[in-house]
Amino acid sequence: MANNQIIPIFFSTDDNYVPFVDISIRSLIENASRDYKYKIMVLNTGLNKENTDKILKLSDENFEIEFVDVSPAIEGIKEKLKNIFHFGLATYYRLFIEQMFPEYDKILYLDCDIVVKGDISKLYFTDLEGNWIGGVVEQFILHTEEFSTYTREAVGIESKNYINAGIMIIDLAKFRENKIEDTFVELINKYNFETIDPDQAYINFLCRGHIKYLPVCWNRTPLEMIPCENPQIIHYALYKKPWQYDNVFLGEHFWEYAKKSPFYENILSIKENFDDEKKAKKEQAGIQIKLDALKIAESDNTFKKVLLGV
Repeated sequence: MANNQIIPIFFSTDDNYVPFVDISIRSLIENASRDYKYKIMVLNTGLNKENTDKILKLSDENFEIEFVDVSPAIEGIKEKLKNIFHFGLATYYRLFIEQMFPEYDKILYLDCDIVVKGDISKLYFTDLEGNWIGGVVEQFILHTEEFSTYTREAVGIESKNYINAGIMIIDLAKFRENKIEDTFVELINKYNFETIDPDQAYINFLCRGHIKYLPVCWNRTPLEMIPCENPQIIHYALYKKPWQYDNVFLGEHFWEYAKKSPFYENILSIKENFDDEKKAKKEQAGIQIKLDALKIAESDNTFKKVLLGV
């Protein structure tokens, strides 16, 4: 029987990613400890009800699922939020959790391009040791020279200390105390820095020096050179997604849960329609983002030059 401890977990999505939210939540539920109750909130700005109803069927006595419209929270700065490469507006929603949900002092934030293989309660109960957030070093940036240059020269943070914001433990009490949301809104209104990883850059900059670094297995990017024998969360954060490309490293874990999803036929259709033209366009974007990373690193409008003065 579950105890009274409620573990709050947040996702963000738009209609395009709803099938993958289903897979993320489905895998999370299947592997989570039943000793706790979970409140899963999916942040959005309007979704197809037929699709959300399918996901709501995953709810049971341990898992409550709710779709939360964040439109009012972002209305004042919506025009400042940039769509960059594969990052849509939904990526920014996590920055508004602290004020929208005053009832929580600690939460998990998870991207929706993941499969959860471990017990998510173990991640939640990780001791942050007084830090504001917990996350895993961004492995793709760490292993890519252009992106390492970008974090160092544009954001002012070495890549070895730069976390992927797609899997985070967040101490919301610390966020409120240090006015993270207010500062983000102020910075994006005043400077709107050029970035390749929109809100992730802001999160890393605003929380620098107050980050608990987690084992890589809690955010296992499908790069073969990364040591991790027993991944707890697999994060398909690279441009090659298993619902677009064949033979994606660790992609079999995605299909394990996709086959159980009511969106399975939709996902097969997405893959079938991701033709050579779309692949070429995406691969060109992969080249362009590296060029942009180097260009931004040399810009005068960066976190490092404007806010750190170096």
